[in-house]
Amino acid sequence: MNFFYVLNGRKIKRYFLLSLALVFSVGIIYAERDNITVFSPQQPAAIYSVPTEKKVIALTFDISWGEKRTEPILQVLKEKGITQATFFLSSPWSQSHPDIVKKILDAGYEIGSHGHKHDNYSKLNDEEIRTQIKTAHTILSDITGKQPNLLRLPNGDFDKRVLRIAEELNYKVIQWDTDSMDWMSIGTDKIINRVVSRAHNGDIVLMHASDSAKQTAEALPAIIDQLRSKGYDFVSVTELISQTEAQGSAVKDKTTSTSLAERLNAAEEY
Repeated sequence: MNFFYVLNGRKIKRYFLLSLALVFSVGIIYAERDNITVFSPQQPAAIYSVPTEKKVIALTFDISWGEKRTEPILQVLKEKGITQATFFLSSPWSQSHPDIVKKILDAGYEIGSHGHKHDNYSKLNDEEIRTQIKTAHTILSDITGKQPNLLRLPNGDFDKRVLRIAEELNYKVIQWDTDSMDWMSIGTDKIINRVVSRAHNGDIVLMHASDSAKQTAEALPAIIDQLRSKGYDFVSVTELISQTEAQGSAVKDKTTSTSLAERLNAAEEY
């Protein structure tokens, strides 16, 4: 016996539209696969801040050149009784200034890597990225006697390849939620206001101890005093991370041009 299924025009149209929508959706997902969510919870992500109910903040300082600004900052930290902070050092600078690196270590502060060549790692190929991170690691380990495991990329520039390679080399990529803009010399009061007004529980604050940061040491005492008056304690990045299960925020690929543009636009508020 033969069976015949008769589909009316309305059903045919419905099935056709459903099939078309499915094909269209698959096409969008494929085309935008890197823009929907670059990182799932299981994939590497940069850490901008840490979710915590505790009033703790990590002060971080990047250094890539110069020798005038670091020691005044260390002096302020000492005078204010700040025993924990994190310095991200470029390896060429560290080679040229081992005496200052020693002072940072002797003060008990944490040292992370700021890479080797001060370049945009998202523009490098995989092997070049790996070489830059490993070269900095070897140099910093030799100078400090400790193996760093925190990495802040030059210019805050990275993409998912950089994060993947950094994780393979046992590094956590550390960004920031609060940018002091001290590197732009926007004025001591404006630096203070930016940090104090934006600071929050589990925050990572970006500052600099390179010679371009001419006003950081002047702004730092008020930043510390005002944050303390709000009940904040200061910890290293590693201590901050250890207080919670930090998965990092889901982020999208961020190139240097985008990152710097965002920071420059923010600075224009002042």
